Amino acid sequence: MEQHSIAVLKQLFEADKLDETYINELKSDERKGVQKLIERYERKKINAIRLEENFIRMSQYEKRLYDNGYQYIAGIDEAGRGPLAGPVVAAAVILPRNFKLLGLNDSKQLKEETRDEYFTIIKDEAVSYGISIIDNQTIDQVNIYEATKLAMYDAVNQLDPEPDHVLIDAVALDQLSCTSESIEKGDQESISVAAASILAKVTRDGIMKDLHKAYPAYGFASNMGYGTKQHTDMLAERGITPYHRKSFAPVQSVVRQVASLDSFGQ
Repeated sequence: MEQHSIAVLKQLFEADKLDETYINELKSDERKGVQKLIERYERKKINAIRLEENFIRMSQYEKRLYDNGYQYIAGIDEAGRGPLAGPVVAAAVILPRNFKLLGLNDSKQLKEETRDEYFTIIKDEAVSYGISIIDNQTIDQVNIYEATKLAMYDAVNQLDPEPDHVLIDAVALDQLSCTSESIEKGDQESISVAAASILAKVTRDGIMKDLHKAYPAYGFASNMGYGTKQHTDMLAERGITPYHRKSFAPVQSVVRQVASLDSFGQ
């Protein structure tokens, strides 16, 4: 066996230009650097198998529906039900039948860089997708659950072609024109719902980063409007912004305190 330098072997491993026979022969190479390369390669191979198996598992809802004659299967998910500020965003997406994106999962389990990469891939390869943004004023008017459903209906209504079945993350939508099913932790169980979760979260995160530029003290770029200590401390110190949800208890408390002080001042 020709003995390559460790630097050359590293390049060959990274370029995936070594076959299993040669790699097995390398296992007898006593150089520590070679053994580390082999260990890294084995971990990468195991991880690739795991990702493949998880993608197959998360494709079971779609496979069953395709086998039953459905053609356009949409996944729906939302981002931003819990924060104290900003909109709630829902996305709906129909993936092509042959879609494959290893590593696709619940958006919250992915690194930001990966989410951004997948966001572009999903939009580019989707048969159709829709994204809906419901602002904090509407959330205060109808409550967050109803606002979430409004966003979901709007997102699915943007799809063209229309879906003939919809998979939804943990919400029941009873006014759809097609069949549907609600899946608990759907963004971890269905590739269509996971794809929708990425479209929704990346869109909403972008909105919150823009709001951060106008209101940097609240830390929106990092907390995305959730009630972190920094955020609630700033609420107490500076009051609310036009983007806070007044119907949410921590914000409502600040609004009442301000109203009480104004009343006392009179």
